[in-house]
Amino acid sequence: MIASPRARAVLSTLVLALAAAGCATAPREPITLNLVAINDFHGNLEPSKYTYTSAAGNSQTLRAGGIEALSGALAAWRKEDKDLLFIGAGDLIGASPALSSMWADEPSIEAMNMLGLRMSSVGNHEFDQGRKELLRQQHGGCDSPRPNKACKLAPDFKGARFPYLAANVLDKATGKPFLPAYRIETVKGMKVGIVGVVLQGTASVAMSSAIAGLDFIGEAEAINRALPQMRAEGAQVFLALVHEGGSTDESPEQPNCKGLTGGVVDIVKALDPAIRLVITGHSHQGYLCQVDGRVVTQADAAGHLLSRIALKVDPQSGVVADIAVRNVVMDPSKFSADPQVSAYLANVKERSRAALARPLGKLGTAVVARKANDAGEAPLGNLVADAIVAATRNQGVQIGFMNSGGIRKDLETADGQVATFGNAQAVLPFGNTLVVMDLSGAQLRRLLEQQWDRPSASGATILQVSQGFTYTWDDKRPIGSRVVPGSLKLNGAPVEDGKSYRVVANNFLAEGGDNIPEFAKGTNRVDTQLVDLDALSEFIARNPGAGAPAAGMAPSARIMKAN
Repeated sequence: MIASPRARAVLSTLVLALAAAGCATAPREPITLNLVAINDFHGNLEPSKYTYTSAAGNSQTLRAGGIEALSGALAAWRKEDKDLLFIGAGDLIGASPALSSMWADEPSIEAMNMLGLRMSSVGNHEFDQGRKELLRQQHGGCDSPRPNKACKLAPDFKGARFPYLAANVLDKATGKPFLPAYRIETVKGMKVGIVGVVLQGTASVAMSSAIAGLDFIGEAEAINRALPQMRAEGAQVFLALVHEGGSTDESPEQPNCKGLTGGVVDIVKALDPAIRLVITGHSHQGYLCQVDGRVVTQADAAGHLLSRIALKVDPQSGVVADIAVRNVVMDPSKFSADPQVSAYLANVKERSRAALARPLGKLGTAVVARKANDAGEAPLGNLVADAIVAATRNQGVQIGFMNSGGIRKDLETADGQVATFGNAQAVLPFGNTLVVMDLSGAQLRRLLEQQWDRPSASGATILQVSQGFTYTWDDKRPIGSRVVPGSLKLNGAPVEDGKSYRVVANNFLAEGGDNIPEFAKGTNRVDTQLVDLDALSEFIARNPGAGAPAAGMAPSARIMKAN
């Protein structure tokens, strides 16, 4: 029997409909979303020394990082996947070498633009120069609290072409994030929601004036709060950029590390189960860890590593089936630089050359180290503390204090003798001013005790002090009374509780930074507007052989630890 034309048409339509239905219900292959993450770049446009332990247990030392190596690696990986996402976890700028900081970190922002960064969480160092300057770095322009640096490299600074994310940084006036909380990227047809936060404790590591008008809420709370909003906008896959970190003894190349400790661990455990991947920063460690069934990564600092991350995702449900991660050392010898990036770096170096090469004076040793001994005293800390006292001696200053975290690199010279402005600037990159104040002997004792009564207190966070100011501390004594009675002296004489002493510290400490609030209670305060870097430069110039007496790690002369 031969079907009529009408019957044949109906049959054909039915077959096509069934075929279409079959296609609609057939399972689709998983999609691989490739990410590359960086954190704590800190304006390191050029390679720097990096020592790490390989997965095989071998210690390796090389000069790693720099924007040329980063550009080569990213170009190679984008050939493998043109949809690769390059993202950051904060502190891209701030505490930067002179090559970036002398131009208000504009070269680092432009370098990240050239490298194709898509977004980054904000870090605590993005607040170093205050809210206004952070917004200028984001949006561009020349209205800056650093008019002698801003728009001097190029007259038309355009700002970051990537957004900074800050879900947990709220404007006190509005109660809303003062920067975007999240960004949704469409990758291979999948909507990926990425939320960024900075450590809630930013107030303890930033000047209070720099974060005035801002509230820092809990990291996990802010991330979880953003999830419904991202879902409402169609996001299917979620990850977090968290500028807070941890530490582990395991190799940065070791996958599935289990020994992560530190502030980020509790944050991760409090996250919504939809967050399977947490990219971290702040602690300058490389790790690839598992915490509470989630993958937690960090890529050291200064561009030494990049984290390569591959998420295998079900395209229909958005379920993440697998996450593969590895940290790749940015060895410049293994990557061919992007010619445009090389040309840009060459231009910045040429523009900077004369200022950085300006000689200051001869050191007494090839390297004045910032590493502290067991008591917490460091040769370079001594040098800086002496320098700021010398700069303010004409204002009656007797004692100088320097926070260890403000000393960013060893003071070392290219030829082993003459220190340059560039060498000194690498040590003190923040440009803090010196504040002179009166503190009583009792206040001096209290601020010393506050060194141990704060988060993460250790020998590495001991205040550096000037020559003539000495004391002994005992870690077997309870917090609040660790300074050994009778040991606190100035030039050999006991410090008297009721007597007033003239003290100098940088404006970060003077505002109670580093969780040492006693500084903020000083009286007869004067912000001298003298910059700590200028004080160090002048001290080196006026004191040939500076750094020599304390160049080694000999027993303490200023700070002693009881046996």
